[in-house]
Amino acid sequence: MSTTRSFKVYRIHQENRGIVARFEQLSLDDLSPGEVVVRVSHSDINYKDALAATGAGRILRRYPLVGGIDLAGTVESSGDARFAPGDEVLVTGCGLSETVDGGYAQFARVAGDAVIPMPPGLDAVKAMTLGTAGFTAALAIHRMEHNGQAPAKGPVVVTGATGGVGSLAIDMLAGRGYEVIAVSGKAQQVDYLRALGASKVLLRSDIDYGSKPLEAERFAGAIDNVGGETLTWLTRTVGFWGNIASIGLAGSPKLETTVLPFILRGVNLLGINSSATLRDLRLKVWERIGTDLAPRHLDRIRSRIIPFDELPGAFAALLEGGVVGRTVVSIR
Repeated sequence: MSTTRSFKVYRIHQENRGIVARFEQLSLDDLSPGEVVVRVSHSDINYKDALAATGAGRILRRYPLVGGIDLAGTVESSGDARFAPGDEVLVTGCGLSETVDGGYAQFARVAGDAVIPMPPGLDAVKAMTLGTAGFTAALAIHRMEHNGQAPAKGPVVVTGATGGVGSLAIDMLAGRGYEVIAVSGKAQQVDYLRALGASKVLLRSDIDYGSKPLEAERFAGAIDNVGGETLTWLTRTVGFWGNIASIGLAGSPKLETTVLPFILRGVNLLGINSSATLRDLRLKVWERIGTDLAPRHLDRIRSRIIPFDELPGAFAALLEGGVVGRTVVSIR
């Protein structure tokens, strides 16, 4: 592809101390440097994407940048010997739409180390149904199991359960044989969560968060997408040698707890940063996503596929908590 040929992108700018995002025409010469050019067929919408594009969160570290923290497509050209034109690939995180141009574009130029060969059993649509959300859920489970988590130890609770990470975590955990308890504020989605594999659904409005440094043990482990009071409650209620994977802050970035869960019950609080995961671990986790962590209900979790032109109108509902599952964006 000519470096001067123009193509469509969705680019985020900082103007007059505010954030403005719009469709533009760019060429490869306008993009961040990288060894691999990908003809993008699909991307997706993550909470982080919505924060970045609307200015609701300060995600970008420089401006302007093409949005989209995930992409899937085929290699157009490559200066990296590991990839050849026509290879099906995906990229999640790795600084996309944070420090380098992202996946909301008909073509992307990325670093070779960021590129993942499409795992067996996946295609671009399935890969973007997973995207950063699926990779994050799988990374959390992988780290928890590396730290001793196992189905025989008892139930694992997943908060923010109807979101992308939550939905995929439930599906993956249930497939691995875990008893999964879902926590959600959406009473109308109980059947959806049970269909993914949750054995029990707790509604946030019914939870007594307690006030003691340690409450009765309720869970063997947890995957938390909410933060704040919810994460505090988990530190009090996860049992001996349990693992809590901290992923999100949909509720609050604050954590007010004591050291007692950690020194008396040996609870492990695992921070999950999917964007900065090193390549060897990234490859291992994607291998597991294609094998023992393969979700069984991707069609149910993928709520819709929208055309590229409809992208700007899709962010508000996600920020307002009105989206269940995953939204895939067709770039073609």
